[in-house]
Amino acid sequence: MTDWSAWIGRTAEQADTLTPALLQRFRATLDSDGAGEGAGNVAAQAIHWCLCLPDAATATLGNDGHPLRTDTPDSFLPPIPLPRRMWAASKVAFHAPIGVGAAIARQSTVAAITEKNGATGQLIFVDIDHATLADGVLAVNERQTVVYRAAPTGPTVSAPPALAIDASVIAAQWPVLRTITPHEPLLFRYSALTFNSHRIHYDAPYTMGVEGYPALVVHGPLIATLLLDLAQRACGVNALVSFNFRAAAPAFVGQPLHLALRQDGQALTLAAIGTDGVTRMSADATLA
Repeated sequence: MTDWSAWIGRTAEQADTLTPALLQRFRATLDSDGAGEGAGNVAAQAIHWCLCLPDAATATLGNDGHPLRTDTPDSFLPPIPLPRRMWAASKVAFHAPIGVGAAIARQSTVAAITEKNGATGQLIFVDIDHATLADGVLAVNERQTVVYRAAPTGPTVSAPPALAIDASVIAAQWPVLRTITPHEPLLFRYSALTFNSHRIHYDAPYTMGVEGYPALVVHGPLIATLLLDLAQRACGVNALVSFNFRAAAPAFVGQPLHLALRQDGQALTLAAIGTDGVTRMSADATLA
């Protein structure tokens, strides 16, 4: 096992501004009219994933579209040799809304690095703590978990059948249900919103030929954003004080996703469920 202790505690800082144009593009991506968001001046929760974005030069990107990982004094993320990278989970605490025009500051800290062996081989988990401030006020705390894996030796997952389980079966267990089909324009727009150049979201030949997936992969944070949007539609804007999600299985372009929610007092349980009945992402949240 590699000694990663020198990387624990490394920090990075970024600055940004929530512009009216960015907020409008965010709403357009989600087909939201911004109703209830403070007459359009306050963003819905999940906007923080579109702020303080990576800004590596194109020449420094690796074959997968992510910035090359280097072992230099000014590097933030460790130079983990495993090629495949996935945003596996997040634990988010919402403290204050983010308004249009707010000056955004984010400090990120490498909190932990853990090596494990799974069914598919070696796994390395990197936990990153993010503190996002808007006009000097703490708006969001997040513990993000990124997992690195070895390259596949063959096809990794088969695409689920287009129609396998009727939505009414899922609706019987989930009082709030919204079904969407992520398509290529949605994936493109979210990649653009978050400046995410990972090729599994837009380059089908690479995704299938190199990564071993059967189709373009829907971004994990996009699914999480859609679940937060579902909570907003059901419970109101900026209504949550916490939101935790964990990716369970990949979702693919062109395959319907059932976004589901149920409420028990102040606690919400959410899920994104595929047409085969398999949960792609599970989440829980707490209302203010």
